[in-house]
Amino acid sequence: MNEAAAVSAGDTAWVLISTALVMMMTPALAFFYGGMVRKKNVLSTLNLSFITIGLISIQWVLIGYTLAFGPSIHGIIGGFSFLGLNNVSGDPNADYAATIPHLAFAAYQMMFAVITPALITGTFVERIRFSAFLIFTLLWATIVYDPVAHWVWGVGGLLRSMGALDFAGGTVVHITAGFSALAFALVISKRRGFGSAPMEPSNIPFTVLGAGLLWMGWFGFNGGSALAANALAVNALVATNTAAAATAVVWMFLSWYEDHRPSILGIVTGAVVGLVAITPAAGFVTPLAALLIGVIAAPISFYAIRLRQKLNLDESLDVWACHGMGGTWGALATGLFATKTVNAAGADGLFYGNPGQFLVQLAAVAIAVVFSFVVTFIIAKILQATIGLSVGDNAEEVGLDISEHGERAYA
Repeated sequence: MNEAAAVSAGDTAWVLISTALVMMMTPALAFFYGGMVRKKNVLSTLNLSFITIGLISIQWVLIGYTLAFGPSIHGIIGGFSFLGLNNVSGDPNADYAATIPHLAFAAYQMMFAVITPALITGTFVERIRFSAFLIFTLLWATIVYDPVAHWVWGVGGLLRSMGALDFAGGTVVHITAGFSALAFALVISKRRGFGSAPMEPSNIPFTVLGAGLLWMGWFGFNGGSALAANALAVNALVATNTAAAATAVVWMFLSWYEDHRPSILGIVTGAVVGLVAITPAAGFVTPLAALLIGVIAAPISFYAIRLRQKLNLDESLDVWACHGMGGTWGALATGLFATKTVNAAGADGLFYGNPGQFLVQLAAVAIAVVFSFVVTFIIAKILQATIGLSVGDNAEEVGLDISEHGERAYA
C-alpha cells in the first residue's frame, strides 16, 4: 500500500490539532501554578513550565523519543533506531501510527514528555535554584519518564506486555510526576516561614485561566490519544469532560462543608483532579463510569491535601495529592470500569467480569510509584549534595523573580 493510501487526512488533522492542544497545556499549567505563588515568584514559576518546553523538545528529538518508542531492549528501554528522529518520517509506522505519519505521532508524544516534568515544578516553586532545576529536569526526563513511557506504551514494554491499560498517561504522566514530586519535597528544604508566615496566592484569576485552558487542552490530551478521528476519540472527549465536571462540583461541596465557603481555587483544582483521574481510563470506560471516577477522585485528592498539611510537608502546590493520588485512582479505576464495548482493543475490568485486570493495574501502579519515587529521591539527593537545590535565604526573601532572573512581574 502506498503512503497516500495509508495516511488518513482526517486522522492526521486530528492528531496535529491535538498536538497543538497538548502543547498549550504547558503554558496553561504555568498560569495555573503562577497564580498560586506569591507575587515575588510569579515570573520564576511561569518560567519553570515555559523553559521545559524548550528543554524537553530538544531532549525528545535527540534521544527521548527513541528511548521511549524505539525497538524494545528486554522490555526495559527503547533502542537507538530513532536517535535524532532518524527513521521517523512522513510514512506511517504500523506499531504506533498506522494511519498518520510516524513523525506526527512523535510530535504528539513530545508534548506529553514536555508537560510531565513541568507538573513536578509545583512541588518546589519559590525556592528552587534555576540551575539545579535545569539539570534535574533533563535527568528526570531521561531516567524516569522515558523508561516508564516505554514500559507502558512501547511495543514489547514491560507493563504493556503485562496487559496494563493507560489510555493517555495516568501512569506515565501523573503517577510519575506526582510521586516524584513527593520524593523531591522530602529532600528540598522548606520555604522560609512555611507553616507560620502567610503564603497566600497572588493571582487566583491566573489560576482560573490556567485551569480553563488545561480543561480545553485535555480534549487533545485524551481525545487525541485515540490517534484517529473516530468514535473512540469522541468517547474519550466526553468521558474527559464528564469526569472533570463531576470532580469540580463534588470538590465545591467538600470545601463548602469543611471550610464553610465554596472555594473558587478549590473548584478549579477539583476540575484538574478530575481530568487527571480520567486520563488513563478515557478510552476504555463509558461516560457514566467517567462520572463515578470523577466523583470519587474529589475526596481522595481533597483529603490527601489535608493529610499533607497535617504532616507539615512543604510540597508547595500539592502535585502529589492532585496528580499522584488522582492518577493512582484513575489507573486503578480503569481496572474496575474498563469494558471492551467501548474499546475492543482494551480489556474488561473487574465490574465486567475480569478481576485479573484490576490486579494488573495494581501491579503497574506499584511499579511506577516505587520506580519514580526512588529514582527521583536519588537524583534530588545527589543534586542537593553537589550543587544544592534551594536558593539562599536572602535570595528567597527577595523572591526568585529578582534573585534568579533579575526581573519582576509587577513593576
